[in-house]
Amino acid sequence: MVVTQSPEVSRAFVPARTSTEESVPADGAPGTRHALRAAGLLGAVLVLLVVVVLSIGFGARQLSVGEVWHGLFDGGSAASTVVRDMRLPRTLLGLLAGMALGVAGCVMQALTRNPLADPGLLGINAGASAAVATATAVLGMAAFESYVWFAMGGAAAVSVLVYVVGGGRGATPARLTLAGAALNAALFSYVSAMMLLDGDSLEKMRFWTVGSLASAQTATWVGMLPFVAAGLLVALALARPLNALALGDDSARALGARPAQVRAFALLAVTLLCGAATAACGPIVFVGLMVPHLVRSLTGPDLRWMLPYCAVLAPVLLLGADVLGRLLGSPGELQVGIVTAVLGGPFFLYFVRRVRMVRV
Repeated sequence: MVVTQSPEVSRAFVPARTSTEESVPADGAPGTRHALRAAGLLGAVLVLLVVVVLSIGFGARQLSVGEVWHGLFDGGSAASTVVRDMRLPRTLLGLLAGMALGVAGCVMQALTRNPLADPGLLGINAGASAAVATATAVLGMAAFESYVWFAMGGAAAVSVLVYVVGGGRGATPARLTLAGAALNAALFSYVSAMMLLDGDSLEKMRFWTVGSLASAQTATWVGMLPFVAAGLLVALALARPLNALALGDDSARALGARPAQVRAFALLAVTLLCGAATAACGPIVFVGLMVPHLVRSLTGPDLRWMLPYCAVLAPVLLLGADVLGRLLGSPGELQVGIVTAVLGGPFFLYFVRRVRMVRV
């Protein structure tokens, strides 16, 4: 089976410009386009603030606006346990995890020129999950600070393995997706086996393996913060080199980029972001797939705009899905990983239909 992409999908991964000087776009002056993108980014930040407020204000236990306010700023109020000890850490964890998954998905799609690249679909989350399951069941580690390094190692190993099995520099979207799907299935089977053979691990990880923010604590998001911050900084620094790399290795070298170095640092960014997010929340899928596609339709393929947009809009999706899961599952809740899978499944099928698959 040969996979050919539709022209609009192929063009989506080629930046409109690669030099420091911006060419005049067909639909207006450069300043106008910059202003529109900046205004859109500001609007996205405002939407994120609204979702953050909703995440703190809504949950299985109904609280009035006054109770939420006093619970947030008055440690002695009756609602402080719910708001400060549960909802606030959960919101901050969702904020960091959303940023990590959205930016990681954007970097992966740009690096591989694969419109189906996603930390979940390519098995990177599964690699981190398998490493965490091993650390929990075999070594008895239970704290985020202990097993996060295992998650990093698992994510890095699977990233390299998928790239190699998928064909290396000659990898195609179909081969990468198939390699990722195979490793994803094998690794999650391993995780399931570890949980079934160890009752204590099953109890600890049964919600984590679905993808959840419910167990968030202050120590979790604080421990996750340095990894996400480092991953975001590396990813943002790679915006221009990845734009150049989209034109091919020879063109990238002519523009001053070093393809091998860019790929290595891109892999480092993806490992930091995916490893930290998976260790803290479990394997949450489709966030890194949906958000970059939405952003690309708003900003175009220039990663200097795509990456900041993804860092803002991915937490909107993740926190919004978490709030929706709390409201729909009341008095319990639906795990955020279930909600994102329900939302992302139809999107994935829709996008696959845009890629023409021809049998020869």
